Amino acid sequence: MTVHFDCDELIQLPFDYEKLICSVIEETLDYENCPYETEVNVVLTNNKEIQMVNKEFRDMDKPTDVLSFPMLEYDRPSNFEDFEEAYDCFHPETGELLLGDIMISVERASEQAKEYGHSLEREIAFLTAHSMLHLCGYDHMEDEERVVMEQKQRDILEILGITRE
Repeated sequence: MTVHFDCDELIQLPFDYEKLICSVIEETLDYENCPYETEVNVVLTNNKEIQMVNKEFRDMDKPTDVLSFPMLEYDRPSNFEDFEEAYDCFHPETGELLLGDIMISVERASEQAKEYGHSLEREIAFLTAHSMLHLCGYDHMEDEERVVMEQKQRDILEILGITRE
């Protein structure tokens, strides 16, 4: 698994965010039975930057906590069999499945951690799991989909021992 990080130089986190995010990405892929080595890009930014991207791609002129940009289209979530013959879904040099990009506003995550009464570490882990499920083809537009995603997020964080303390 390759995870490329782009972190705004002004962002200071009191924990090893790369280790945390990589562990959540890896656990999500294991949980979803992804049979491939993968590549994911992660951008850690602030509210101003994520608001610009949110406006450009979702026509929503406000900051958000996380944005997901999947590279793959699934016929059903986590059906990785669809990509066995699709060579353009794999990095030509590493052979890794290109899942997509995750953009997290650390500023918004910090606000939400305070609001929900848990650590910033837990909030970053949650947002990573949430976004990874999007990269695996899940959505939450309908109630049924939302319930499925929420349970998967809880399961993944529980497996990692990341609680709402």
